Amino acid sequence: KLCGYLQKLSGKGPLRGFRSRWFVFDPRRCYLYYFKGPQEALPLGHLDIASACFSYHQPEAAAAAAGDEAAAFEVHSPNGAVAVLKAATRQDMTYWLQELQQKRWEYCNNLDAAKRDSRTSPTPSDFSKGLVAKDNPGSIVSQNASAERARNILAVETSPTDLVGEQAASQPAPVQPSAINFPFKQWSTEIKNSMSSLRKGNNENRKSIFYTTEEWELLDPTPKDLEDSMALEEKRKHLGEGSKGRRLTSSAFPFDFGRIPHKTRRPLKDMIGSSKTRNSSESSPTEWYSGNGNKLVSELQLKYQSQQEELEKLKKDLLSQKELVRLLQQTVRSSQYDKYFASRLCEGVPKDKLELLHQKDDQILGLNNQLEKLNLEKDSLQQEVKNLKCKVGELNERLGMLMETIQAKDEVIMKLSRQLSECEGNTSSQSGGVNSSMAICTNKELQELDRLKDNLQGYKTQNKFLNKEILELSALRRNAEAREREWQAKYISLEAKLCQIESKYLILLQEMKTPVCSEEQSPAREVITQLLEDALKAETSEQPEQAFFKPHLVSEYDIYGFQTVPEDDDEEKLVAKSRALDLRSLSLSENREISTGVKWENYLASTMNREMMRCVELKNLIRSGIPHEHRSKMWKWCVNLHVKKFKDSTVPGYFQTLLQNALEKQNPASKQIELDLLRTLPNNKHYSSPTSEGIQKLRNVLLAFSWRNPDIGYCQGLNRLVAIALLYLEQEDAFWCLVTIVEVFMPRDYYTKTLLGSQVDQRVFKDLMSEKLPRLHAHFEQYKVDYTLITFNWFLVVFVDSVVSDILFKIWDSFLYEGPKVIFRFALALFKFKEEEILKLQDSMSIFKYLRYFTRTILDARKLTGIAFGDLNPFPLRQIRNRRTYHLEKVRLELTELEAIREDFLRERDTCVEKRDLISDDEEDS
Repeated sequence: KLCGYLQKLSGKGPLRGFRSRWFVFDPRRCYLYYFKGPQEALPLGHLDIASACFSYHQPEAAAAAAGDEAAAFEVHSPNGAVAVLKAATRQDMTYWLQELQQKRWEYCNNLDAAKRDSRTSPTPSDFSKGLVAKDNPGSIVSQNASAERARNILAVETSPTDLVGEQAASQPAPVQPSAINFPFKQWSTEIKNSMSSLRKGNNENRKSIFYTTEEWELLDPTPKDLEDSMALEEKRKHLGEGSKGRRLTSSAFPFDFGRIPHKTRRPLKDMIGSSKTRNSSESSPTEWYSGNGNKLVSELQLKYQSQQEELEKLKKDLLSQKELVRLLQQTVRSSQYDKYFASRLCEGVPKDKLELLHQKDDQILGLNNQLEKLNLEKDSLQQEVKNLKCKVGELNERLGMLMETIQAKDEVIMKLSRQLSECEGNTSSQSGGVNSSMAICTNKELQELDRLKDNLQGYKTQNKFLNKEILELSALRRNAEAREREWQAKYISLEAKLCQIESKYLILLQEMKTPVCSEEQSPAREVITQLLEDALKAETSEQPEQAFFKPHLVSEYDIYGFQTVPEDDDEEKLVAKSRALDLRSLSLSENREISTGVKWENYLASTMNREMMRCVELKNLIRSGIPHEHRSKMWKWCVNLHVKKFKDSTVPGYFQTLLQNALEKQNPASKQIELDLLRTLPNNKHYSSPTSEGIQKLRNVLLAFSWRNPDIGYCQGLNRLVAIALLYLEQEDAFWCLVTIVEVFMPRDYYTKTLLGSQVDQRVFKDLMSEKLPRLHAHFEQYKVDYTLITFNWFLVVFVDSVVSDILFKIWDSFLYEGPKVIFRFALALFKFKEEEILKLQDSMSIFKYLRYFTRTILDARKLTGIAFGDLNPFPLRQIRNRRTYHLEKVRLELTELEAIREDFLRERDTCVEKRDLISDDEEDS
């Protein structure tokens, strides 16, 4: 899959610049989609590669014009728009250009070589599953041999780096947008997206978060930063209490975080880096001047200061607790004094002595308070002395470093002075200067030669690429001209044939107008006979010289492999040919409205980087019909959605194990399966003969299912379900599709010997007919027509062989997504579609005869779908379940009564002697 990071030039004016984008190539439409990132669901836009051409600047010109933008290339569109993309390296740029050229060449050649039915996609090679895929004509591509050889000669071999391919999605974008070229209106959105992805990605392994009280961006340290920080913290423990005391008296953070006027969040790394130059005088020179202001040291100091701040808070809490204890002690002491004075007063001590004692006690308390204050001042002065000593120590260390620096500079000055004196005293300075100048010139010439060689190699590579680009564009232009000439010839041929048909039909109308007086063979009769013979001819691949000019109105088989015109009855042939022409006309008119196809393409493009989920949008798309080229993928997704719990409980290779058991051991259902294989879909070319590819796949799936579900084993009807599934799915997926229908969708006992579930559904359908279509139900009741004899097979095989193929597969699309309720919807819709025609029939025989074939006359799938999902609403599934439960009990009672009657009859027959000794008429006569 061609995908990876590229930078796209976008924006206007001073905000114009390169922005990193995630590019994904879609082979279905030859589009190059670009997203904000690999995890985004909706693309920002796309480039049409099929009609584009590519170029890039010369290495020297690119280097002079854009510096590091030598890996930029341009994609030119037919409308004049130019998209400038830039890869991380020239190697990646060459790889992208080669791959895009190859994808464009393959796509355009597929369009030229394929002769497709107009209902298929321009790129049908997108699906590769099922029997229908084997009929894909897009796999045969006839390319120009000489052009292909030239392309191989001019190709430049290169390999991608880690920034190209699906593995690049797990890596960060190579270059983040700069602040200069970044649109201001996107700042808030970009920061929110970054914070959201950061929290989602690191929520489980988050160990610590550095933050301030301001609106700064959260920043997590990497594991490597944490290891370096722990090692540096051990080193810092030897600095002594003086350094700690100095930091405690200063601000909690030694960095002067500058306020920014706007509210934009700012990463702490940027704040720390910007504050180093302003606060370098407060830091220890041995720690902060080494390594050019290492970020790891800054983060460590930030962490250390936060710990010191917590320690300071704890000390303050301790002091407040001590003060509280002191106040409590004073309160207790004063209460004891009051109690003592009160007791003395009661004992008769003179009042003046008590007052004197009280005054002395107040003096003592005051002196104690003053003593405590002095102790606190003493502690603070001692702390200040320690801080001053620490500062003096740091100043001494800094002074020593400055002295060492001055001494080193003096030594350098002395050394340079000696060298200068030696140079001045050198008598052979002139000859040495000539030699040095020659050496310098030689070095410059060598450098210039290397540069020229590099430029020459770049020009050669560019020349190869541009020659290949010119060759491909010329070949594609010639193919387009040839295709246009072929279309013109086909148009002329069709116009000529139309004139012939109009002439023949004029003769036919004239013949119909003239009364027949005799049975003589007239020329008009011959024309009518010839006209009917031409109408009954089906298109084949014979007469290759006229195959292209022949208008492809009705082929022998449709795109699903079903025979369009039967081979037996001429009258039936004419009806089938007319029906096929009507279907063709409807499909051509539907193809003019491309809204559904565009919606599917947009939806699949939006799910390119994420998994599909059940939603209203997807349900509406499926109800409108899955396109032919996407049906294989969507059917497989629907089946996996319903049988995920079954698949999770099975071991790998489960299907192959069942198939192996079925082939090695005798199965009671094997004989019946073999009898029904060729009777499954005889009108489909994939199942028409014993050597057809579908027959063996059908046998394998049915045998494997008979071993999985021995309660059912095999029932007539399962073969048709599997046959339809195999048209778009492989064997194992078709097996799980059958499991979905029998074990998930349908009620229990639906396909058992008694067909109990099928009988119950027919009674539920009768109730729904009386509710949704009361006039038609009353009409059937009036003439005593049991229409369940017709609808029973609809429910059992989900309309296989009951409706035309286009409608059948649209019903199956919704059925595999929504479940069995769809069968009730479409069964009612079929009756409602032809309700007026049925009401005109006034006898039971004509009604029953009409019901046997009327579904094959319904061709408008869009109208039928609108009736099923629009006119019949509301259609709650709960109502169907409740009626199934009600009728299930009644049917079981009836079956029990029938079984009892049968047993009584068998018992009576065994015990009755007269019935056992019956004699024939010949014996009686003799």
